[in-house]
Amino acid sequence: MTLRWGLIGPGRIAAKVAADFPQVTNGRLEAVASRSRERAEAFATEHAALAGHPVRALEGYDALFADPEIDAVYIATPHSDHARQAIAAIEAGKAVLVEKSFAATLDGARSITEAAHAHQVFVMEAMWTRFQPAVQRAKALIADGAIGQVRAVAADLGVRREFDAEDRMFARELGGGALLDLGVYVVSFAQHILGAPDRVHATGSLLPETGVDAEAGILLGYADGRSATLQISFRLPLPGNARIYGTEGWIDIPPRFHHPDRVVLHRSGQEPVTEELPPPGAGYALEFIEVGECLQAGRQESATMPLADTLVVQAVLQQAADQLGVALEDR
Repeated sequence: MTLRWGLIGPGRIAAKVAADFPQVTNGRLEAVASRSRERAEAFATEHAALAGHPVRALEGYDALFADPEIDAVYIATPHSDHARQAIAAIEAGKAVLVEKSFAATLDGARSITEAAHAHQVFVMEAMWTRFQPAVQRAKALIADGAIGQVRAVAADLGVRREFDAEDRMFARELGGGALLDLGVYVVSFAQHILGAPDRVHATGSLLPETGVDAEAGILLGYADGRSATLQISFRLPLPGNARIYGTEGWIDIPPRFHHPDRVVLHRSGQEPVTEELPPPGAGYALEFIEVGECLQAGRQESATMPLADTLVVQAVLQQAADQLGVALEDR
């Protein structure tokens, strides 16, 4: 089965993803849609050369949703548009891969999930980190008891980014800010390892120009004493480390953990063991392969990135935003 993909939102992340499409063993990029025909045509021309086959350019997202030659839609528009567009794709009967963060708000994420269930359509958040070989190996080591009982997680992700009024990352109405662009990675990683937290505490600062969050420290607490310590920033060039602590050792996923190429196992009294586990290509293809495999098997959700996990992550991001005083909204 070769899944025929359409893409909406031909921006920065979409360009990186489309360049990795030759690695998608069970799918191909068929079409791209934008509100601007010129932008769609430029993107299609560029990526047709990489794909080795024609990529159609469509003006307007509805044209893609209605296209009978498209099986699945990848949504790479700003966060605040995700809920409305994902629901439109679902109602058109398309499988949907929604770029992270899944929506700008928890309510938006819930509305997508409810539509997916109501229409019995496959939907997944595009959290590519979960499908990286190094992260999957870390999960396997934990399941095998390599570090005993897991008690804590620490992760950081940050870049020094100068304010740019034209950049959607600084626009509140487009879901800008560190939480939705960087926080989703550290929160999803912690949830992947520890599950849903019982408490969320966030502290940080906002950009005075637009009111989006510039940095945050997030502490997740669990009723049994486990914890996750997470740091994100648009002000600091943080290394991008992740560490999983257990009662008999720890696992490092070295920088940058959200697209790693190795995992390091530390056990008490033993030398560290490093496993080199690079992804195919840039690593984006793996989430698209997952969608194709799930559809081939008749599944409406991914076991690796289920909608229940997405809602937990979105709930943590919403709580953190509320505590920081960030007014997130879907449009």
